[in-house]
Amino acid sequence: MKPYPLWKHAARLADGREIIYFDESPGLGRHTDKDTRDIGGPPPGPVSALRWDPLAGEWVIVAEQRQDRTFLPPADACPLDPSAPGRPTEIPASSYDVVVFENRFPSLSGAERGHRPPFGPLGAGPDAGLFALRPGYGRCEVVCFTADHDASFAGLTAARVRTVVEAWADRTAALSAIEGIEQVFCFENRGEEIGVTLHHPHGQIYGYPFVTPRTARMLEQAGRYAERTGGNLFDDLLAGELASGSRVVARNDHWTAFVPAAARWPYEILLFPAERVPDLTLLPDPARAAFGPIYLDVLRRLDGLFGSRAPYIAAWHQAPGRAGSGGSAAAAPALGPAGRADFALHLQVMSVRRAPGKLKFLAGSESGMGVWINDIVPETAARRLREVM
Repeated sequence: MKPYPLWKHAARLADGREIIYFDESPGLGRHTDKDTRDIGGPPPGPVSALRWDPLAGEWVIVAEQRQDRTFLPPADACPLDPSAPGRPTEIPASSYDVVVFENRFPSLSGAERGHRPPFGPLGAGPDAGLFALRPGYGRCEVVCFTADHDASFAGLTAARVRTVVEAWADRTAALSAIEGIEQVFCFENRGEEIGVTLHHPHGQIYGYPFVTPRTARMLEQAGRYAERTGGNLFDDLLAGELASGSRVVARNDHWTAFVPAAARWPYEILLFPAERVPDLTLLPDPARAAFGPIYLDVLRRLDGLFGSRAPYIAAWHQAPGRAGSGGSAAAAPALGPAGRADFALHLQVMSVRRAPGKLKFLAGSESGMGVWINDIVPETAARRLREVM
């Protein structure tokens, strides 16, 4: 099968940050798109910090400099639009398909190929110390899905979604190859209700220097399940949802979208590929092609539920360790009994809207105790989503 046609061009912005264009046609002359702004240079190293929470056993990022990031500018001052005469932006080109660049206001920074992290492996437990403090080493990137400021992901074509998938996979491979990066997280926040500060359709990619708590917990559960049953937790979960069918929202030959039985959010959907892979880089070509149609269907159902654009978070769950490796040998040190080969790539879509004009807030039980309370029965949420179209 021929590789998906995509033309990639990498360059540097005026302050040294990397920008990468993913073009759907050749000959766009990206080498002539120069950043003409006078915005200084990058800081010499990480400007945020990692602090160890010994009670939770988790790393916390403290990034005070992000207080100065751009906040809900008017449409004619959006920094994610293409550059125009007299209005240079973060993207020097006058048009683009999909573009990725280093975040100007990152939570984590300093990680590039050839650089060494300013600390050893970030472990947990007694080795971290009660008040461990580390530089905020890592990498944060912005992904612009389209040059159209007024568009949304739900309005993209399936072909454009495929380009975005290729960009996610490319950056997952690139970031996971950087020394000290243990996990890559691709995600999108949409809607002011979520906390979005720029309306232009975009997402982000984080390269963490540690395995995130959510992923570590899933791998722990997968290891326990395998020891107890001899099966794979993710495979059996998907098989169980297909057998039940009551929470399935949409399905094609390569993907299944369903509301999890213990959904935390009012409207929460998981999308699993039929063939288990640990990360986006190993997703087969047919599954990459089939993702756009089903994901667009899910997003349009969310929008149609209440007749307006739904606020949501879309989060890709990928195995830690070196992307492109299916086995546990390339796993990050903190994986435990379950390794990369046991993990299943999947997308989680979470909307905070529970009814027209009403949002789900994390209140005392959720924020204080980590015990979630959902106002909508998952089977009811799935049925409502199925009935939208």
